[in-house]
Amino acid sequence: MLACTNSIGLMGIDGFTVSIQADISNGLPSFDVVGLPDTAVRESRERVHSAIKNSGFDFPPRRIVVNLAPANLKKEGPAYDLPIAMALLFASGQVEANETGRQVFMGELSLDGSLNPVTGVLPMVISAYKNGFTDIFVPQKNAKEAAILDGVRIYPVCSLIELAAHFSGRKRIEPFVDPNGGHIKNQNDNVIDFADVKGQESAKRALEIAAAGGHNILLIGSPGTGKTMLAKRLCTILPDMTFNEALEVTKVHSIAGTLKKDSPLITSRPFRNPHHTISSSGLSGGGTIPRPGELSLAHNGVLFLDELPEFKRETLEVMRQPLEDGQVTIARVNATLTYPCNIMLICSMNPCKCGFFGDPVRRCTCSDAQIHKYRSRISGPLLDRIDMHIEISPVNYNDLSSSERGESSAEIKKRVDRTRKIQTQRYKEHGIYSNSQLRAGLLEEFCHIGDEENKLLKTAFDNLGLSARAHSRILKVARTIADLEQSEEIKAAHIAEAIQYRSLDRKFFGN
Repeated sequence: MLACTNSIGLMGIDGFTVSIQADISNGLPSFDVVGLPDTAVRESRERVHSAIKNSGFDFPPRRIVVNLAPANLKKEGPAYDLPIAMALLFASGQVEANETGRQVFMGELSLDGSLNPVTGVLPMVISAYKNGFTDIFVPQKNAKEAAILDGVRIYPVCSLIELAAHFSGRKRIEPFVDPNGGHIKNQNDNVIDFADVKGQESAKRALEIAAAGGHNILLIGSPGTGKTMLAKRLCTILPDMTFNEALEVTKVHSIAGTLKKDSPLITSRPFRNPHHTISSSGLSGGGTIPRPGELSLAHNGVLFLDELPEFKRETLEVMRQPLEDGQVTIARVNATLTYPCNIMLICSMNPCKCGFFGDPVRRCTCSDAQIHKYRSRISGPLLDRIDMHIEISPVNYNDLSSSERGESSAEIKKRVDRTRKIQTQRYKEHGIYSNSQLRAGLLEEFCHIGDEENKLLKTAFDNLGLSARAHSRILKVARTIADLEQSEEIKAAHIAEAIQYRSLDRKFFGN
């Protein structure tokens, strides 16, 4: 006999429908799974066999072939256990199949027939919904995550016995309903705040500009000047995520298996802070079974690289293309996977190996050769992709001892939100949302400057030895500064301030 069930496979963050076709025929007892399965899927034969027997059903002692169609796409992971087991129960006539054409199954089976949660449930459910499936059966522990999407019925399943009883009509499984009555909640209670930062007004100004335009930024200063403290507060002034952005972020974290049980939908912008010993694949993604890396886990949020020169150079270089394209592409023999990485990159570093070059109090012990070697760990092409370079000076005692609190994140965020709304309205016909996303063809239209501004920019270009990419990034930052002041035109003062944030090109990294 032949029976079919449906499941969803993943390719990157996108899903595709998988038809599980089980055929039971006369012949020597055997159990084969075909259709380009990986090791985890091939091992499902043993899990399914034991789960069916230990759930009180008969495992057919006949020739069994299970085909996972389409056969040209790789099937990975243990989520196919449940649909394979149900296809066998339907084919053997032990469970009656009812409207299986509109149902999707996913879940990993234990040997006793209970279900374990799987990763990637949210993108699977979204794909199922887009392909017209209305009833989705998932492990109970994945139900809250799966129920984020409206328009589908999510059935939480604890065991194979329970699911068989549902189809036999003995005990129906009720669709999952979130007891909290919704999934959007504030995940930023008791957050850190810019009001905690003493002094550093110029650095706060630079971070406000970066947040308002979505620009990448590099903080340079001696140890203890507050670089990390400032960086960790950047997310508190970024605009709130839209529901679609939250879905995108949650899909990536669902595939990576990093979702919290009590927060199935990520509503606050991610802040990722990997250690400098991270590998290239850890940063960009990859592995035998490709998974998102830190670049993608920071999608729609912030990636903070502390002590930038301590990262391996080959690790840093993998960021060059993703920073331009907003996505990471991982090539494999059987498929090419793409993960999104629309991020703000914020980096910090010391001015030299000992950390005190240019410090007004502490003496630098590095030689010129050591300083040059330390700074050369960051390549020019990577530096070009960082819009703003900010020098952080030590905080003086009067600022540290002052009881007066600085401007709060909430107040700064109001200006950032206002500026982002200007950009969203300006670029609504072009599919971009911030000045940092301006393409070359749009720069002339939206970053037009007059003769005085052009002369000022040319002088900086010649004197600092800037690249063409640095030139365009100065224009983008100047556009953001003008937007913060609600100015339609980019003025000389805006250009001058933007140039100030590139002045370290020659000073710190020139030959």
